[in-house]
Amino acid sequence: MRSLISLSDISTGDLAALVGRAVEFGAGATATPLAGRAVGTYFRRSSTRTRTSFWRAATRLGADVITYGPDDLQLITGESLADTARVLSGYLDALVVRTNGDVAELRELAQAPDLAVINALTEFEHPTQALADFATVAEEFGELAGRHLLYVGEGNSTAAALAKAAALTPDFELTLLTPPGYGLAAEAFDGTGGRVRQHHSLDDVPKPVDVVYTSRWQTMGVSKADPDWRTAFDPYQVNAGLLERVSSAWTIFLHDLPAVRGQEVTDEVLDGSRSRAWRQAYHKMTAAMAVLEWCTAARPS
Repeated sequence: MRSLISLSDISTGDLAALVGRAVEFGAGATATPLAGRAVGTYFRRSSTRTRTSFWRAATRLGADVITYGPDDLQLITGESLADTARVLSGYLDALVVRTNGDVAELRELAQAPDLAVINALTEFEHPTQALADFATVAEEFGELAGRHLLYVGEGNSTAAALAKAAALTPDFELTLLTPPGYGLAAEAFDGTGGRVRQHHSLDDVPKPVDVVYTSRWQTMGVSKADPDWRTAFDPYQVNAGLLERVSSAWTIFLHDLPAVRGQEVTDEVLDGSRSRAWRQAYHKMTAAMAVLEWCTAARPS
């Protein structure tokens, strides 16, 4: 068993294998290597795509699935994470966890023997989202090398995961266009060799790019401290004008969803011919399949 808690924990080869396998599943590859195994999903925060995609991924791979909501485990009555994980490791092969909190909780759960722990969103990273994103790009263009992705919006958990994935992908460029005061911290760019950059003005972005990506401005719907935050964000809306300024004939648009139409993206872009957001959502499932297979070392030879 091996866990996927942060993309910082895996190698370049691991990421390439996971993305490649997600693309294979997207192309119709089938397998049931988890037959007779059990997967738990523990979600303390709301989820449509991630929760459903992991359920479907596990069942397509042949596993039985049990789901836990925020009030279902004895954690709420005072049982420790370590004791909970030790018990669950006797029943489950993998546990998919969304907390939107400290990643240290997942690392503590992962100390249990024979239990693969998978990060389905913590406060500062959404690793399986980045795998779905990269699978969508790889499927569209045939390879990741030589591609340039422009991320527009808040430096949130999705942006952080993209930065980590880009750092592991040779000859892949990521540019973040973020409002001042809402970008990624400087340490997010360590070890990226300058292939991950952050700007606050569209005029500074190298053009054209292969992918334009945006995300919900209020991650998990959480309000911001500044009541006037929209003033800072409004210039970063991905609309037809912004898209055309940075696009070539082959540029595509991605969104991790859910979208707040009329805020970070317009209907014209989200529903337009360049949008691959719905295919990207499908790849949440194929990426989940790849991760479950990899974490449980279940891939057939």
